[in-house]
Amino acid sequence: MFDVAIIGAGPVGLAAAIEAKRLGLSYVILEKGCVVNAIFEYPTYMTFFTTAERLEIGDHPFVTSTEKATRKEALAYYRLVTAREGLNLRQYTEVVQIHPAPAGFTLEVEAKSGEMDVVECRFCVVATGYFDNPNKLTIQGDDLENVAYGYTEAHPFWGLNVTVIGGGNSAADAALDLYRHGANVSLVHRGKDIKNTIKYWMKPDLENRIKEGSIKAYFSSTVKEITPDAVLLETPKGQVELPTDFTFVLIGYTPNTELLEAAGVVPDADSRVVVSEHFETIVNGLYAIGSCYAGRFTGQVFIENGKIDAVKAVHHIKQQLETRGITKAYA
Repeated sequence: MFDVAIIGAGPVGLAAAIEAKRLGLSYVILEKGCVVNAIFEYPTYMTFFTTAERLEIGDHPFVTSTEKATRKEALAYYRLVTAREGLNLRQYTEVVQIHPAPAGFTLEVEAKSGEMDVVECRFCVVATGYFDNPNKLTIQGDDLENVAYGYTEAHPFWGLNVTVIGGGNSAADAALDLYRHGANVSLVHRGKDIKNTIKYWMKPDLENRIKEGSIKAYFSSTVKEITPDAVLLETPKGQVELPTDFTFVLIGYTPNTELLEAAGVVPDADSRVVVSEHFETIVNGLYAIGSCYAGRFTGQVFIENGKIDAVKAVHHIKQQLETRGITKAYA
């Protein structure tokens, strides 16, 4: 039996594991994909908004070629930290159920081969983020093969008509990248303008491309239907039919709390937040850290503060273990 099982090997989950190791706790990280899987699925040439030192975990320096890290540099950094720390990580191992048990928790896990197994732990920390649960449109055609809820790179869409739905960083990044790789880009946003939270170096670039007509923008507009070759809009000037080969729906993410709820966690009715003090849920011994706990406030949780929450949660777990007399006090 492990003292703590950590579900999710993103930066926040890794930070929790590092702290558990340094406090002398037995632990395991269970990750359904690869290490920092969410970052792996970011756009291929993405640059982080924050500076590199704020992405550091475990006091390992993050050296980059410029002030801000790229996706490629971040992947290399977190691989290196995981290897240097010798973290007990099981990749491609999905937790499908969390069962509270007398001594802690029994986790049902499924390996990549499909083989089922169980992991026993005294405490469980969920750090699954939200990137696997994009917000979706609930309209006709939202599940067509040419509709995507994530974006990687522009090359396959050269010379094609592409519609990007959204007004935040993901949509802005995709629209600019697609435009610069030769796609005919239309941007659709229900707001009156692109969001002010867009990366400061990207916002004027997008505004200028819209102003010059290189990217067609439809603000205060809603998508009514998606067909195999068009996107139908309701705009301030009436209905518009955009010829479209591919559509990217990039309207944000919401944490998937099904795993937590199945274990007995009840999210707050309004905020959907699932934790209370010390990042522990109403199920004793079950914690949630990083953006997976944040409900409707995911915009307030990032790697730079999520890693601090991870350390706090693990220290609280250590205190509880010592109170139970399971582990000795460490200097």
